Amino acid sequence: MLIKRPRYCTILALVISVLFADAVNAQDAASYINPFIGASSSASAAGIYHGLGKTFPGATTPYGMVQLSPNTITGGDNGSGYSYEHKSIEGFAFTQMSGIGWFGDMGNFLVMPAAGPLKTSAGTLEHPDGGYRSAYLKTTEKASAGYYSVLLSDHQIKAEMTAAAHSGILRFTYPKNSRSRIQIDLARRVGGTSTLQSVKVVNANTIEGWMKCTPEGGGWGNGDGQADYTVYFYAQFSKPLKNFGIWSADIKEGQSRKREDIESAAYQSIVASSAVFKGLRDKEGKHLGFYADFETDANEQVLFKSGISYVSIAGAKKNLLAEIKDWNFDAVRQRAVKSWNTALAKVNIAGGTPEQRTVFYTAMYHTMIDPRIVTDVDGQYFGGDQKAHHPASFRKRTIFSGWDVFRSQMPLQTIINPSLVNDVINSLVTLAAEKNKNYLERWELLNAYSGCMFGNPAVSVITDAYAKGIRNFDVAKAYALSVGSVEKFGNGERGFTPGSNSIALTLEYAYAEWCVSRLAAWLKHPADASKYAARSEDYRNIFDPEKGWFRPRNEDGQWAAWPAAGRLTQWYGTFETNPYQQGWFVPHDVEGMAKLMGGKEKTIADLNQLFEKTPDNMMWNDYYNQANEPVHHVPFLYNRLGNPWLTQKWTREICRRAYRNGVEGLVGNEDVGQMSAWYVLAAAGLHPVCPGDTRQEITSPVFNKVTFRLDPLYAPGRTFTIVAKNNSDKNTYIRSARLNGKVYNKCYIDFKDIAAGGVLELTMSPIPNKSWGIK
Repeated sequence: MLIKRPRYCTILALVISVLFADAVNAQDAASYINPFIGASSSASAAGIYHGLGKTFPGATTPYGMVQLSPNTITGGDNGSGYSYEHKSIEGFAFTQMSGIGWFGDMGNFLVMPAAGPLKTSAGTLEHPDGGYRSAYLKTTEKASAGYYSVLLSDHQIKAEMTAAAHSGILRFTYPKNSRSRIQIDLARRVGGTSTLQSVKVVNANTIEGWMKCTPEGGGWGNGDGQADYTVYFYAQFSKPLKNFGIWSADIKEGQSRKREDIESAAYQSIVASSAVFKGLRDKEGKHLGFYADFETDANEQVLFKSGISYVSIAGAKKNLLAEIKDWNFDAVRQRAVKSWNTALAKVNIAGGTPEQRTVFYTAMYHTMIDPRIVTDVDGQYFGGDQKAHHPASFRKRTIFSGWDVFRSQMPLQTIINPSLVNDVINSLVTLAAEKNKNYLERWELLNAYSGCMFGNPAVSVITDAYAKGIRNFDVAKAYALSVGSVEKFGNGERGFTPGSNSIALTLEYAYAEWCVSRLAAWLKHPADASKYAARSEDYRNIFDPEKGWFRPRNEDGQWAAWPAAGRLTQWYGTFETNPYQQGWFVPHDVEGMAKLMGGKEKTIADLNQLFEKTPDNMMWNDYYNQANEPVHHVPFLYNRLGNPWLTQKWTREICRRAYRNGVEGLVGNEDVGQMSAWYVLAAAGLHPVCPGDTRQEITSPVFNKVTFRLDPLYAPGRTFTIVAKNNSDKNTYIRSARLNGKVYNKCYIDFKDIAAGGVLELTMSPIPNKSWGIK
């Protein structure tokens, strides 16, 4: 029997089909990824020594251990090892860091195809012909999800690479040559050098070994980051090893090997003069390389693949054999793309321009590089106690860029990937035990307690997770470590932190102590709850009523001298900011902050000035500085101050002006997912002001429809969808809203309502509705 549908149902279905006809197919989201977005460290383009995005364009998989990427530079403030404007490539490394702003690390196991006489040093950007690096044709450089390729023009060799989680495979297409080559620089490391290596020929197609990286060899923070790790490898060649050998540089005892040393002409001369041991099958040394020469016919393809591990050679072998069993490069690439489509399907969008969709999915891609897994396929990981461990309940992860990612990256993951949040907390809590510490590390890299940056970001992540019901970790230990953290790094009984970073430290510590007070209340520790709630008010102790703003105090408690430029003075009591930017960081008590500043109207007027004086390109500046994290919550303060239409206005402006589809498409360092996570949340129409508080601010979505797919183990709802009716680049204001069909007049939503699933429907307008969302 034919059942006739009511006419309004037919019309509604037609409207929906038209409105969302441009929805991204969940099986095709990876096609929007442009890994070149942010792939520059150019200080001149950024207008600041920090440079631009500092991402890498190479092949990786979601949160994978391997990032197989081109490297153009070893030293300097070039954390990813690559910058788009460089004109030569020194090789393709199996590990990279993404978007970091300190002297970098990793860039290990550098593989390079070549031809002709063997060269044992890389050469320099200024004089590439002095080493094995090669010029390349920029027009041939291609990067997409899980894939990178380029033509190396010095010897006309095409290089392609793709990756699995713990392994990678390269395909080199050679011209006809009697002496083609694959060579591996085992000492190479971004920001320094590996200090000890070993390599062994196992059989006619296989080598194995390891590279030990210590602070003596520079690396993270040029050694100040205390990174100390060993990369193990198990690698195979598709062509039999017949003419091979090992080179070894004569590094004298006591030779300094920090970043500036290995960059020097004298050190590179030592490397260039390395002894070459043809046919040697096994060696350990301070600066080793391995090479294999072979004849090639025109367009002959030679492949190279390797598994890596931070535990053992056996682990590296298991990783490779589990993931890349044969030489089918294209199959590995297809699996990598599939893994990205699966990961990106956690957020589906409709509407927006092609450029906006590319920016959005590339932003999601950048949020899914770290914190990466470091467990092998058998579950083992290397702990902070220098022992192998086998966790039963979580996957060990590394690269916790705490000061950056607690603001947007980790809150995003609480929605789309709560199991990752549990993994991160478990990783930090167990690391503290393994290293016999009573506090949580702020910026962790491969078990290092680097001490980088400040505040207590892990405390924020733990509090936010607990508030949202993400609790598959040892809560008692996490709480004890949170208390230990704020006692070690806090304002203490004095009620402020003095010195050159007085404003930044006092404000960040006050927020962290608020977080601990929340945890203490939930976990029935009333004395701690009261103690840390009182300390969370310490931000008041550095507010100078005479100047009407936050001001640093000296050791004796007296105000530091007020500079001529006042609160616009960079580094005046702050870190990488000025007081005007840093002073808004009182996320746990916006109302109290506004009272200090003279009331809501005066605070809003000051916020307006902050945004209105921001340059149109939003590059590094003294006003609203999207290039740096301390202001990332600031646009959403308007919601808290009763002017939500201004949150809507400015978040759309930031999305438009600070994020673009281009190499210089990020106005500052990507910072391990933070810069991109801000965009994902803001473009979707949500963002927190205060992690640890379940209130999520509603703002103007860039897209007509955004659907978050929720994890049923943590959220009872299947999906949460934000629909923006009549959305356009002119209709940027919210006129009205409905939540699950009912009129909704709040400019925020609680996390529990997101987790419950449903639909938030926003009707957009070109004119602000100043009566919506202010209750």
